[in-house]
Amino acid sequence: MEYIDYYKELGLSKNATETDIKKAYRKLARKYHPDLNPNNADAQLKFQRINEAHAVLSDPEKRKKYDKYGKDWEHADAFEKAQRQQTRQGFGGGSQRRTYTTGGSGGFDESQFSDFFENMFGGGGFAGGNPRGQTRFKGQDFNATLQLQLTDILSDQKQTLDLGGKKIRLTIPAGVEDGQTIKIKGHGGEGVNGGPKGDLFITFQIFNNTPFKRVGPDLYKTESIDLYTALLGGEITVETLNGKVKLNVKPETQNDTKIKLKGKGLPKYKEKDAVGNLYITYKITMPMNLSDKEKELLAQLSKLR
Repeated sequence: MEYIDYYKELGLSKNATETDIKKAYRKLARKYHPDLNPNNADAQLKFQRINEAHAVLSDPEKRKKYDKYGKDWEHADAFEKAQRQQTRQGFGGGSQRRTYTTGGSGGFDESQFSDFFENMFGGGGFAGGNPRGQTRFKGQDFNATLQLQLTDILSDQKQTLDLGGKKIRLTIPAGVEDGQTIKIKGHGGEGVNGGPKGDLFITFQIFNNTPFKRVGPDLYKTESIDLYTALLGGEITVETLNGKVKLNVKPETQNDTKIKLKGKGLPKYKEKDAVGNLYITYKITMPMNLSDKEKELLAQLSKLR
């Protein structure tokens, strides 16, 4: 598998801070976002790579493993376990120990790595032989970020992702959450020594392109009503994600009154036919620039109270 230098992808050095990584990622994500580079395959590939780099380097534990093992960081635990066994048992029944070092660029030197892998898990084997044969390793997991608008998740949708020339077709369930990660089994890197393929992890970034606030499957919105409608009642029209609806405002409605529009929210993730609600909060707007006649009538009203 092609080695991708995550630091280089983000234009950073290995001593970059968490803040440096975050700033670099945001800057590059804006520059190479597919919406700004339609039909640009190179920009799309770059966007996928910087998302992969950010997913690893922004996680302290993953970054630590990557700094030591490079592209093979996901096998770190297995490598270290095998090294401990090798140290205890030695190679070929003897007490000789071998030391293998990582390359200076954050990964194994390729020529050295092949010898390391063969000696540890293949050719010579441990003392007494390895009755199970070569140790198999699962392939590297891939990470990708998929950006959607809130209005894109109102129903299931099919998309084709191009990950470095490899096209993957998937169905995105309605109601997926911002920051949610789903696993596509078997769509990662090739396994080692006949091991299973890795998985693809897709993290969703949902941008709210609506006037509503989202909390899970529920939506919230503030609606202004004038003083007279609040006092006397009346009919108003409000926007929902599914179009306009008419509401009857009750007489003497108080400021910050909240009403629920059942089933006017977002679909609930992987719950068939289940939909959240829309909550409307009324904010009463006071009349401005009153005429003399209006002031006079209000004065008479205040005396009646």
